[in-house]
Amino acid sequence: MSAAGQPVDEIIDVEQFGKSGNTLPRGRQYRIRVDKQHVVFDKEVVTGREILSAVGKDPQRFRLDQKLKGGETRKIEPDQEVNLTSPGLERFMTLPLDSREGSS
Repeated sequence: MSAAGQPVDEIIDVEQFGKSGNTLPRGRQYRIRVDKQHVVFDKEVVTGREILSAVGKDPQRFRLDQKLKGGETRKIEPDQEVNLTSPGLERFMTLPLDSREGSS
C-alpha cells in the first residue's frame, strides 16, 4: 500500500503464482520466465510471437511451449494468444525448430 492507502502497482510474478496454485491477481505488469530469462509485459494477453521476440528468438527458428503446474506442457503457436493470468501457468520454454545434428 502506498502512503495514501492506495494499492501499489506491482509486477506480478506469474511463475510464483502458478507454482503456488493461488489465483493470479490482475495487475499492470506481469513477469514471466522464458528459459532462464525474465520478461515483463504490461498486458495480460500476449502472443507467442511477442514472447519469443521479447527474448530475442525468431518464431521461424524456435518453438515456444508453456509449462503448467503438474508438469504438463503445451505448444504455443506464434500467433496464438496466451493469457498470462491463466491458472497453473508457470513458465515458458523455447526449442530450436531446425535440428540438423545427427542427420546425413
